[in-house]
Amino acid sequence: MTAAAAPGPGLLTRWRMASRPATLTASVAPVLVGTGLAIGRDSFSALPAFAALGGAMALQIGANFANDVFDFQRGADTADRLGPTRVTQTGLLTPGQVKGGMVAAFALAMLLGVYLVVVAGWPIIAVGLASILAAVVYTGGPWPTGYHALGDLFTFVFFGLVAVSGTYYVQAKDLPLATLLASIPMGCTVTAILVINNLRDIETDRKAGKHTLGVVMGEAATRGWYVFMVAAAYVVAIAMWPLGEAGPGVLLVLLSLPLALPLLRAVTGGTTGRALNLSLKGTASLTFVLGVLFAVGLALS
Repeated sequence: MTAAAAPGPGLLTRWRMASRPATLTASVAPVLVGTGLAIGRDSFSALPAFAALGGAMALQIGANFANDVFDFQRGADTADRLGPTRVTQTGLLTPGQVKGGMVAAFALAMLLGVYLVVVAGWPIIAVGLASILAAVVYTGGPWPTGYHALGDLFTFVFFGLVAVSGTYYVQAKDLPLATLLASIPMGCTVTAILVINNLRDIETDRKAGKHTLGVVMGEAATRGWYVFMVAAAYVVAIAMWPLGEAGPGVLLVLLSLPLALPLLRAVTGGTTGRALNLSLKGTASLTFVLGVLFAVGLALS
């Protein structure tokens, strides 16, 4: 007699896998930083802050669904994939189901956006539509940005500049220089997550014709790019104090160095393949912890 096949994951588990909750630190941390800045400048408003948080998370989940299905349809996700499980490639969900989830996530983001438009005005419409478009064309459409070495730029802009500045704007209704400076550390650390992902997948992406910045730059330069992104996050966050845009509380970001240093050693030490999945998770954790510390430091300014 043959053993019965082990049951597959349940439907809710499949959708959780598709949403990739471990990556959501990339959308949460920038909103916390924008809110911390608003608190420090006596402009905090709870409902807009929570709406911005919900909208950012919905946008990222929608983007995760889009990447899952479009990467599969373009042949970038195969059985040779080194990263975490993709539900479309493994058949856990159909392309139609994942596209439906993508539409639902973006619809939720738009619903929250309607409230933010009422609160902060018409500029939020442009920001919201641009964010949805960027999430879709990253891997979808006739010219996906993630396949043409533009993923890092789009990640920096939308998870850094747009997320932090947008969160502050819906609460304070203005955009001081501090919002630009505060967005850079978040843009850098979230982009560092993508850099690790691209470093791990250089060979498989090259075979699939996916020209990420990692493929274009090569392995050695990609490792250096990761170091630069992490270092820049600390330098800019701390520099806000001597520049007069924040108080000494921003030095709290240094408490996250015990998380950053092992990651830097792993990347510069030549870690490759699936072993980089630990660095990927670690960079996501660093993004969240640094973001929380930075937000608290800005709130105390």
